Amino acid sequence: MFRCSELLKKVPYTCLQGEDSVEITQVVYDSRKITKGCMFICIEGVNFDGHDFAEEAYKEGASCLVVSKDVILPKDSAITIIKVENTRYAMAFIAAAYFGNPAEKLKVIGITGTKGKTTTTYLVKSILENAGHKVGLVGTIEVIIGDTHIHANNTTPESFLLQQYFAQMVESGCDTVVMEVSSQGLMLHRTQGFIFDYGIFTNIEPDHIGPNEHASFEEYMACKGLLFKQCRVGIVNCDDKHYKTVTEGHTCKLLTYGFSKEADYCASRMELVHEKGHIGVDFTVSGQVNMEVEISTPGRFSVYNALTAIAICEQFGVGEEAIKKALLHASVKGRIELVKVSDEFTLMIDYAHNAMALESLLGTLKEYEPHRLVCLFGCGGNRSKMRRYEMGEVSGKLADFTIITSDNPRFEEPQAIIDDIVVGMKKTSGRYIEIPDRKEAIRYAITHGEPGDIIVLAGKGHEDYQEIKGVKYPMDERVLIADILRELEETNCSSTQQS
Repeated sequence: MFRCSELLKKVPYTCLQGEDSVEITQVVYDSRKITKGCMFICIEGVNFDGHDFAEEAYKEGASCLVVSKDVILPKDSAITIIKVENTRYAMAFIAAAYFGNPAEKLKVIGITGTKGKTTTTYLVKSILENAGHKVGLVGTIEVIIGDTHIHANNTTPESFLLQQYFAQMVESGCDTVVMEVSSQGLMLHRTQGFIFDYGIFTNIEPDHIGPNEHASFEEYMACKGLLFKQCRVGIVNCDDKHYKTVTEGHTCKLLTYGFSKEADYCASRMELVHEKGHIGVDFTVSGQVNMEVEISTPGRFSVYNALTAIAICEQFGVGEEAIKKALLHASVKGRIELVKVSDEFTLMIDYAHNAMALESLLGTLKEYEPHRLVCLFGCGGNRSKMRRYEMGEVSGKLADFTIITSDNPRFEEPQAIIDDIVVGMKKTSGRYIEIPDRKEAIRYAITHGEPGDIIVLAGKGHEDYQEIKGVKYPMDERVLIADILRELEETNCSSTQQS
């Protein structure tokens, strides 16, 4: 039980009606969860407005309404009304107080940028845990609290839910949390109510611009930049041409990383590693630390991710050998995830599910000069046909051979989606085959792999299902690969016995 004024300690407000000393049993921002004695925060969303449910909240017995504009209530209604400038902003501080300010008991690391956020969060988590920390994670794929994995609906959850996760992390013994911070999350004040210990900037490109997102690239950059007015130490990619704009007006100590010689964490002497069934990168780090590093993921962007992790872990006092060992063995599910199937060729799983991501991935892999670059992918149903044309064209131009298959067909026929991908393929001279059944397509890729090949299974990544006509059927590519290898082994044993 709280007094209303206790929850509002860090929020400028006006009490329009009733007493701010009223007792509060719960804090609620979803009208479907209103209970007797609760504080109901009226949030304005894209498709709804909590202020419209003020009368319902009163009738259900709410003790207090937090509003940013006038609401309609019966005359002489006995309910406390608190007026604030922005209810989303207020909710972040109210939620922090309601859960006992859990972020103050954690080291909080926030990572923002157009690309690299997910991979970097898992890298940092892996390295810090190897160094003895217990680390929670909040990201695009999931929320991790101890052994509990919770499916994520938003990259950065609503402030109330975020504070609830922090409280659960503290309760489970976590001392650190690493989280992805989206521009939407920053714009909608989901990360107010606490200070990040470390804020990371990976890179920025025009993205998330349009209705219900950002009005312009300038607004997108400004929202990303809010992180550096909410953190103690900022660690930023100084190779990104927009980094000074993003960090303009920062209130934190700023450290930099990149290939620039002026970077605090500078990468140099990068060499590609391509051995049997394995690809990676070797490079040197100088500046704040001086060490040789090998990572088991390909390309320049992997070096940036590793530099971020190194910078964070150095701030935590993690030893050089611990960092090197963790980087060599760290992997992120569905992000350039190497799956060992042969010493003769390399196979990996990646989430690349649009033309930009696929072009970046295939372009990086071509630098390794494989015997053949083989790309297996499909496209989602009930989505833009343009994405299919573009992905087909990208694979046709960059891959030596493409296996077109099914992804999440949803309510479309798989073959109709494949036909659209072929439209893009035919703009190129790329060779391809159509195999609608994804398991059979993967079997074909494995059984037709040639020495020196790099084979990419693109599009599914971390997903462990296939959505067909409204039903999500279990389908994890790692499981499919294991099944295929076992079946091939059984077939070979059977053939040997017969001969």
